[in-house]
Amino acid sequence: MTDFRVHVDISGGVGRLRWDEQVVDSDTLQRAVSLASDDAILAHDLRRLQVDLLASDRAARSAVHRCGFRLEGILRSAQETPSGELVDVLVYARLAVDPVYGAEGFSGVMNSVLPTKRVIGHAVFRNEAGEVLLTETVYKEDWELPGGVVERGETPRQGAEREVLEEIGLAVTFGQPALVDWMPPYLGWDDAVEYIFDGGVLPDDVAAALLPTDREIRALHWVPRGEFTRRVTALSARRLELVLDGYRGMTENGLPVT
Repeated sequence: MTDFRVHVDISGGVGRLRWDEQVVDSDTLQRAVSLASDDAILAHDLRRLQVDLLASDRAARSAVHRCGFRLEGILRSAQETPSGELVDVLVYARLAVDPVYGAEGFSGVMNSVLPTKRVIGHAVFRNEAGEVLLTETVYKEDWELPGGVVERGETPRQGAEREVLEEIGLAVTFGQPALVDWMPPYLGWDDAVEYIFDGGVLPDDVAAALLPTDREIRALHWVPRGEFTRRVTALSARRLELVLDGYRGMTENGLPVT
């Protein structure tokens, strides 16, 4: 297969790899992509090298993985096959500054292609009457606990503390989570892992002074236990009941793991 060639189209410091459809073994494809990539980045001082692949092309995906290319995105149903099937196109890229070889290079590639999950941190606060604090957001009908999505580099505890401060202006320090719950896919969201912390009972003067401090929060509400099911999702209601009953541990879809 010595006539197999990988082409590089270059414009403004960015290169795009392409090759003609041709049956070659995986090792040949990997060597050709590696040589073309190293030469393009070094000889032409490229900052970025990109290649678009059909999601169904497992051999090509394996080859670019071994050459240090990281998955950056998915173009859904972007290309039609000769049989009329619509397939996803995967966008891979390798930057001149990316580690390519050794453990760090391998880990960087795997980090880009392996599944990831959202991590969420929420908190349960009660007032002296036993009511629970719920937030009413501007973008959905059901209410929820203060908190939100944990950012990259944050621990779940740090993320929950930051979100509580941003949403209701309350500076808190949490300890162990009350619940760690796996959430199934819902309303277009993928599955996620949620940490729920018990914020304890707030004094009446503190509870009464709380106001929304984030533009996504329309209002704050102190809700009696018997009204949870009218205000939150069934999943949230299950978890709230568990926390208030003193359950501590792991749950899946709001149900204790036995």
